[in-house]
Amino acid sequence: MDRSKLLNTAGLVLLAVLVVPFVVFAVPQVVGAEHSFVVVSSSMAPAFHAGSAVVVNDVDPTSVDEGDVITFEAPGENFGGEGDVDRVTHRVVDVVEEEDGLYFQTKGDANEEVDQQLVPAENLIGRVFFAIPLIGWVLDFGGSQTGLLALVVVPSALLVVGEVWDLYQAATTGEEDKNQPSVTVEDD
Repeated sequence: MDRSKLLNTAGLVLLAVLVVPFVVFAVPQVVGAEHSFVVVSSSMAPAFHAGSAVVVNDVDPTSVDEGDVITFEAPGENFGGEGDVDRVTHRVVDVVEEEDGLYFQTKGDANEEVDQQLVPAENLIGRVFFAIPLIGWVLDFGGSQTGLLALVVVPSALLVVGEVWDLYQAATTGEEDKNQPSVTVEDD
């Protein structure tokens, strides 16, 4: 394989490795999941750290077992203030059946104590399917002005400059682009 084909192949593989995680985060349905969330604390370390993203499947609460990692709406008063919903991703350490329903006792892997409140089954969002490390930090960076500039504006400008340069080269040398199919028109 010649050098340019090898570089093109390596570039495509690198692009796929960089783009696929963001596609999965943005559209978790492509991997059969329903939700994705950015992890904001390291309470589940070493399983996943702050800045990771978790991809979550909807599940029937009765299928959740001890040891499963679930994402749920935090019961009781939310930390984010009125109207905000705190989503928590922790491991189930016990499934509790009471007269008024099903509950989960949860705990972050890095926490010494179990969570103070039982999680009602109706607060369950789903079971964690897998995690994508670091993607949350990139998304946070991309949401800033510097990130927008670095991840969108500069690459777009470079793309435009590259295309203009190719057009200029073709116009000044008189060469047609060898990658474009040629069209021949015959008169009858």
